[in-house]
Amino acid sequence: MNIPFLGNSRNGLAWFLLIFLALIWGSSFILIKKGLQIYSPGEVGALRIFSAAIFLMPLALKPLRNLSGREFFLLFVAGLVGSFFPAFLFAKAQTQLNSSVTGVLNALTPLFTLIFGALLFAKPINRQQSVGLSLGFIGTAILVLAGSGGDWSDLNYYAFFVVMATICYGINVNFIKYNFEGMRPLVITSVSLLSVGPIAAIYLFGFTGFLAKTTSTPGVWLPLGGILALGVVGTALALIIFNKLIKMSTPVFSSSVTYIIPIVALLWGVLDNEQLLPGHLLGTVAIILGVWLANRPKKKAQKAIV
Repeated sequence: MNIPFLGNSRNGLAWFLLIFLALIWGSSFILIKKGLQIYSPGEVGALRIFSAAIFLMPLALKPLRNLSGREFFLLFVAGLVGSFFPAFLFAKAQTQLNSSVTGVLNALTPLFTLIFGALLFAKPINRQQSVGLSLGFIGTAILVLAGSGGDWSDLNYYAFFVVMATICYGINVNFIKYNFEGMRPLVITSVSLLSVGPIAAIYLFGFTGFLAKTTSTPGVWLPLGGILALGVVGTALALIIFNKLIKMSTPVFSSSVTYIIPIVALLWGVLDNEQLLPGHLLGTVAIILGVWLANRPKKKAQKAIV
């Protein structure tokens, strides 16, 4: 199919889904920010996972009965690494980090996917990809240093919570590819989220002040609705759309959502009066260029170095 052009309705639908998905995921960071106005990072992360698990439960119950114990355990691990831990890490990061910067740092995910593919599964990295990795991490350093005047004591170390979350994503992509090659993506998504949902629920309702805040805090409904939208739309529904996009287009086209998400996140940050310094923009360009280089189809003449 000729994706770059809107030559038929299928191409048009693919482009619509791509842009819609970028808007959803690019808006996730501003929703986290608004949720943190009332709730703690732990409450935001737990409610995000719990709401996504409840939404996907009808899709998970039937395939759940046909899974072996080993398959369920592996999906549980995927749920922890690919959804549960990142939800808490992103929320913690945004207590001290702009939503726009968080959205840009999220673009590191394809780079860590590449790195852990090489480290864990001996997937070679060529010179072009190495240049892309270097640019991506230079961009990260610029973002972390932005506003500090080069003084390491003024670094915003909360950026490393986002880096840890993208490391989780990178590990999980390779983990799923290696362990669930014949399993439908929708089953992976729904069961993995459902498996970690009870942990999120126990923590949310048993060990936090979520219920008290929700029932007694004025103006709680907008932050609460934002987090619920983050779980249902930004986590569960977005993954379904992404799986649909992969099936109707190509992996390369689908992965290009990575380049649009930071733009959406930056626009939300500007609209919400976040301060964006020249270093933020320079780091953004470096990261996006690095991801683009690392994901370009490699030339036959290139020699693998890992």
